Amino acid sequence: MKKNNLAIKLTNILKVYQLHCDKPTLMENIFSHNQMKKFVALNRINLEVKKGERIGIIGSNGSGKTTLLKIISGITTANKGKVQIWGKLVSLIGLSAGFHPELTGRENIYQNALLLGVDREEIKNNLDSIIEFADIGDFINAPMYTYSDGMKLRLGFSIAVAASPDVLILDEEIVVGDENFHKKSIKKINEIISSGKTVLIASHSKEYLKENCQRIVWIENGKIKMDGGIEILDRYLESV
Repeated sequence: MKKNNLAIKLTNILKVYQLHCDKPTLMENIFSHNQMKKFVALNRINLEVKKGERIGIIGSNGSGKTTLLKIISGITTANKGKVQIWGKLVSLIGLSAGFHPELTGRENIYQNALLLGVDREEIKNNLDSIIEFADIGDFINAPMYTYSDGMKLRLGFSIAVAASPDVLILDEEIVVGDENFHKKSIKKINEIISSGKTVLIASHSKEYLKENCQRIVWIENGKIKMDGGIEILDRYLESV
């Protein structure tokens, strides 16, 4: 497969978390130097995503699907392996990450968008539409520490979707703001999906995945169990 046809390539991705055990006894403290247990969240994952593919990521809770998307997004780093991305990637996971509490919402738009790879001139041209979409009123000129969690998510979402991503990472169950804003955000997501961009969606909804995805990747116990067409959904649902 030619690299210029790829949007994402994961090679031997390993992610291990250290878990704290229950509080050790005095004797355990004396005779054991390590009271940590290891949890392998992802075990040597290899995955290639072509440009323009729409892929649903499925699996039971704790299977590793969210960890996988966080590693692709750069929110979490792998212990081993290689992540390659071609094009501008925007993740709708961890929307409020990267905001500086002392900066105003307007100032954070510039900072956050620059982190997404958007140049200053493009931010300036899209500033009014970002502010209008977020719809947080005069708080746009207030420091971020005065924002509610919902307001941070609204602003983070507005910045992300204005960045014109080549690759979009999202959780279909994302809830941003009140009912009206949620409807508006879902409409915007659907516009991006239908525009031919590369999209990875973590979801439990069979209907949503059938409507929006061409390919399904089923992850269980940190490994890819199946990778193929929409028919995998039925096999997954039969197993749960």
